[in-house]
Amino acid sequence: MPAALQTIELNPGAEPVASIIVLHGLGADGTDFLPFGDEIDLSAVGPVRWVLPRAPVQPVTINGGYKMRAWYDILGTDLQRREDEGGLRSSFAQVHALIEREIARGVPARRIVLAGFSQGCAVTLGAGLRCPQRLAGLAGMSGYLPLSDTTAAERHAASADVPVFLAHGQRDGIVPMARGSAAREALQGLGHSVEWHDYPMEHSVCAEEVQHLKAWLLRVLA
Repeated sequence: MPAALQTIELNPGAEPVASIIVLHGLGADGTDFLPFGDEIDLSAVGPVRWVLPRAPVQPVTINGGYKMRAWYDILGTDLQRREDEGGLRSSFAQVHALIEREIARGVPARRIVLAGFSQGCAVTLGAGLRCPQRLAGLAGMSGYLPLSDTTAAERHAASADVPVFLAHGQRDGIVPMARGSAAREALQGLGHSVEWHDYPMEHSVCAEEVQHLKAWLLRVLA
């Protein structure tokens, strides 16, 4: 069993009725998404807990073995053919443990949203589709679908109808938008309702995206 993840949390000051788990990108940190707690007003839903886990520090091959926070190793620029399957599956298990912890703390699975940016998006989609509990939704920003060849076979029946939000930058030079579009098509092919947005930006998050994400969150948590 992989070690439990460190987390940064924004607790609402009252018993939460929903939890949003946000997974950061490569070399970043949970603090990256602290502003979401202020920028995304979900008070219409009720008190919401934001859970911002920190990926383990590990060597990253594409960066010369330099150690940084990473959900899995990046072996090369071809993200599809050379995937760190072991690292991905370890992160899926750690995220499933976080979801179970939220359930144990009194938030039902259907009131939990899993979200992520870049590497965090890949883990969100991989872990979320394999989750044995049906979540409120999966939100992926500037990422892709990992282990895509096994997704259909490994997707858990409980997650067969989980709604998905995907957003991408049209000028993304790190994870080309074609990878995001491929994820959308794969998920739609599996029968998921996918809300898609793309923006004239690079590998980042923009204000318009945050507003679209907020509207989607209010819907799936309504």
